[in-house]
Amino acid sequence: MRGTRLRGALFLALGIALGSFVTCAAAQDVAGMVKNLKGQAQLDRAGKSQPVRVGDSLMEGDQVSTGADSSIGIVLRDDTLLAAGAKSTLLINRFAFNATTHEGRLDSTVKRGTLAVISGKIAHANPDAVQFGTNTMTLGVRGTEFIIDAGDQP
Repeated sequence: MRGTRLRGALFLALGIALGSFVTCAAAQDVAGMVKNLKGQAQLDRAGKSQPVRVGDSLMEGDQVSTGADSSIGIVLRDDTLLAAGAKSTLLINRFAFNATTHEGRLDSTVKRGTLAVISGKIAHANPDAVQFGTNTMTLGVRGTEFIIDAGDQP
């Protein structure tokens, strides 16, 4: 009986430790979060689509699309601020960030609509590590604030 309790306690402790490890690993995969939302937006992740809510985490590879008369505000882990207007589609192609060294990479595509950007720590540490693109061009970041208008391209 005593051995069973000890074994149970050991498995519980191991489960908690593994759960903490998985949570920390998952937190590293988070690129940012939805800070505000007006109207409706859709999140496409790994082939599945779901409505966006304030507080939702965004990951590398996620695509966010806003509806008509809608807008969304996103804060990335490096403090980059993104604001997409109505009928906009934004794809986070690549995001990596080391909070200690501020090294990382941000590569995003505005497939349609508008996106206002205020650069964060990655761009300040290494402007060459940040790129935004549309279907027709790629923009390297050399300033701290800019707006991209990709038009109504599908």
